[in-house]
Amino acid sequence: MQPLKIYNTLSREKELFTPIHENHVGLYVCGPTVYNYVHLGNLRTFTSFDILNRYLLHIGYKVRYVRNITDVGHLVGDGDEGEDKIGKMAKLEKLEPMEIVHRFTQDFHQVLEKFNVLPPSIEPTATGHIVEQIETTKSLIEKGLAYESNGSVYFDIETYNKNGGNYGHLSGRVIEDLLTETRDLDGVGEKRSPLDFALWKKAAPEHIMRWPSPWGEGFPGWHLECTCMSHKYLGDTFDIHGGGMDLKFPHHECEIAQAKGAYDRAPVRYWMHTNMLTVNGQKMSKSLGNSFLPAELIAGNHPLLDQAYSPMTVRFFMLQSQYRSTLDFSNDALKAAQKGYKKIANGLRIIKKLAYPSDIKANPDAAQEKEINDAIQGCYDGMNDDLNTAVAIAHLFTLLKKINSLYTGGLAFESISAETFSNLQRSYISILEDVLGIIEEVPAEMNGLTEELLQLYKGFKESRQYDKVDEIRGAFKSAGLLIKDMKNSIDWGYEE
Repeated sequence: MQPLKIYNTLSREKELFTPIHENHVGLYVCGPTVYNYVHLGNLRTFTSFDILNRYLLHIGYKVRYVRNITDVGHLVGDGDEGEDKIGKMAKLEKLEPMEIVHRFTQDFHQVLEKFNVLPPSIEPTATGHIVEQIETTKSLIEKGLAYESNGSVYFDIETYNKNGGNYGHLSGRVIEDLLTETRDLDGVGEKRSPLDFALWKKAAPEHIMRWPSPWGEGFPGWHLECTCMSHKYLGDTFDIHGGGMDLKFPHHECEIAQAKGAYDRAPVRYWMHTNMLTVNGQKMSKSLGNSFLPAELIAGNHPLLDQAYSPMTVRFFMLQSQYRSTLDFSNDALKAAQKGYKKIANGLRIIKKLAYPSDIKANPDAAQEKEINDAIQGCYDGMNDDLNTAVAIAHLFTLLKKINSLYTGGLAFESISAETFSNLQRSYISILEDVLGIIEEVPAEMNGLTEELLQLYKGFKESRQYDKVDEIRGAFKSAGLLIKDMKNSIDWGYEE
């Protein structure tokens, strides 16, 4: 196994990753609340943990990746009062809540598929685990860590801390400061403390989504589902829990408290959090008019966008920053990423076609071989340093220069051994496709036609039918591709 280091939010430092069970990793990532279209912040988070999942698999681990769907319990404002986000949307659309859930779960899956994000091993839903949430709530009441109040049940932070808990440690929050901040919150009246959070909420008459419980009809609190589902599928303590940095408090803080209270042990070894998005240096926000959806990026139909950007361009752009860095969207940055992606994709096409000649006698150049092998190791060094995809990509560009040079004849095959070539070919393809999830994007109108059109192009050129030559060249250009007239062959590539 590679010596992978991960930044652990809990310890606030990079730690050598050592799984609980040898060669096996338990990974839980907080999924979306499916009341609206998936947004870019979601996309960045799930792409980041897709990289983690892919890399763990690549270096030999068996991964059980659990990512939930929140389809009840997440209230407007993320607190314990107000309307359920899904219920509110259902009323606005005059639909059943599960119709809303189905529509936006489908959208979520379709978007992630476009951006080549692998599905998790298990994708449980909150509504599918109501029984587990009720049982956990009952257990916390029995242990004196929760109490019923007016048909709702709340987790008792003060009692938890008195019994060895440390609420606020993950996020760095201080209890006294939190009490000051929450003094005037609505709904504190039925709580013993404003910091206490809901495990189960009594359903108001107008609340659509409700289930019977020992405390009356209601619905689970937002935080409880992740504790119950991660425990069910990954055990009392598992390896990695991930999510966006906005979930550190209160969501993940509450998860820790619930799990410690219910199962008498810390639930997670390594906590990982992705950073926020900005647009032209400003926080992304609907109120500022600078928020756009992945679909708008692909279509280019947003006032802030100069053009459309393909899914692989956006994915490549995201991976040029390490997941804990702030990611700033701008047209200039996206256009630069588009050029970079096309260079990388051209290299992918070329290296798949190249073969080490069987009829040459190698005379390896030690310096050339060292550059190639050092760049390959540099890719792994970057990934092992808390998934620093930016460093890995920089080393891929070093390998790309070697690939292009072999392709054009600038670097003779004789100057590297067959073993080094094989290592270059295997590593470039696997790091790009298997680890980073970067694949070729051939426009739909050209898919399956490129080689056939090239043969026609070659025939028209030989017969000097230059009007037909120009027509085919124009068809490639309109699809963002170009034809390469080389010394001994004709090829095509992505227009950079």
